[in-house]
Amino acid sequence: MHPSVLVIEDEDIVRSALARRLEQQGYAVSASATATEGFKQLEDGTTDLVLLDYRLPDAEGLEVLERIRKGWPDVPVIMMTAFTNVETAIQAMRLGAHNYISKPFTLDEMMVVVDKALETRLLRSEVDRIRSTQLNEFGFDRLLARSPSMMEIVQLLRHLVESKARTILLQGESGTGKDLAAKAIHYNGARAERPFMNITCTALPEPLLESELFGHERGAFTDARQQKQGLFELADGGTIFLDEIGDMPVSLQAKLLRFLEEKTFRRVGGTKDLRVDVCIIAATNRDIRALMEEGKFREDLFYRLNIFPVTLPPLRQRPEDVELLANHFIRTFNREFRKDIKGIEPAALAVMQAHRWPGNVRELRNLLERAVLLARTGQLTMADLPAEIRQPAAADAARPPAPPTIQLGPDGVDIRELERLLVKQALERANGNQSQAAAMLRMSRDQFRYRLHKYGIRVPEEKPVGEARPT
Repeated sequence: MHPSVLVIEDEDIVRSALARRLEQQGYAVSASATATEGFKQLEDGTTDLVLLDYRLPDAEGLEVLERIRKGWPDVPVIMMTAFTNVETAIQAMRLGAHNYISKPFTLDEMMVVVDKALETRLLRSEVDRIRSTQLNEFGFDRLLARSPSMMEIVQLLRHLVESKARTILLQGESGTGKDLAAKAIHYNGARAERPFMNITCTALPEPLLESELFGHERGAFTDARQQKQGLFELADGGTIFLDEIGDMPVSLQAKLLRFLEEKTFRRVGGTKDLRVDVCIIAATNRDIRALMEEGKFREDLFYRLNIFPVTLPPLRQRPEDVELLANHFIRTFNREFRKDIKGIEPAALAVMQAHRWPGNVRELRNLLERAVLLARTGQLTMADLPAEIRQPAAADAARPPAPPTIQLGPDGVDIRELERLLVKQALERANGNQSQAAAMLRMSRDQFRYRLHKYGIRVPEEKPVGEARPT
């Protein structure tokens, strides 16, 4: 589709000449002799650029410019006038004109200005599209949460974005979503239009990692044939995500500490201090305090990174989120594999909620990808779950439970009070999830709910929070 240019010009000769030349250049052209006609053309929503005369029979050009900027802010405007003075040009630019051209002008001159204006608009549209895609992919609504612990983490991340924190430490087991949290911080903040640089500290040997982070000068080492900028320079104004910071060599930790304290660094082999503005988000799945005791992590660096610590809870501690995450992944893989899986049967869901998930959300995602791909019905069932998920539950169901080691006192025991305490304990351990609590006691959900009612145990109503928007 060709770009559309609207010419608002009261001089017939100028208007016709511009229209002919623009059409020859391959543009779709509409022309108006008055501001009133021009606004009618703009209302159809197809205009990509406006060429606007300074003086029109029914309005002043600057008034028209101001109205266009308010009503169609994405449409660039090029002002044309024979009444040239610096004050008029400055006023037009302040009101939002993309450019300003004086009459008389050649058609070649105008085409250069038009081409540049449309290139700028196209680039801006592409940036907006990418920005929209990034927000959709890394928005806070992608951090799905129903459990209180994860909802608290999402709220904390929002506060960090608002506070414009420049040093953040993300901790948590592998697969808990530290990389997604880092991207949510970056793409929802003021640095979103600047680079997000990600490097895993275990991916490269020490000399190469130092060069990747800080760059090097020509001749700094063998094969350093030319100067190279590191991630710190390339990310200026943006964010550097240092994954697995706990495995960073101690010698590099000293250089990182110097940057955090002085906001400067030197390239490998360099003598000049370089200054950049970056946000540092470090992440680790290791116990940094234990590493400090072993002498593998600098204590001063830890306290410098630990200004804003965030610990992401493992999935086994938030079983309420399993169903929410599972349904999200099912929708994702339905689109990818052109399937139509409606959900998960209750028995299979209960088994998934009781699973320990050593690989956390990453393990759950991989499981759902396999299950959706191989599903034989419109709903995921126990048969669609891998053996390592199914077998522990099957073994528990087949094996009679070991008798509890409860000693009767001289006055015996109140069996109803014991049952009430077990029901309450299971509910607390399952964070209010009745299906999981029932599975712990080898009961059906209906049997469990009957005992809740029998003993007057109140369960807070579960409210879905942070669910993915319908697609």
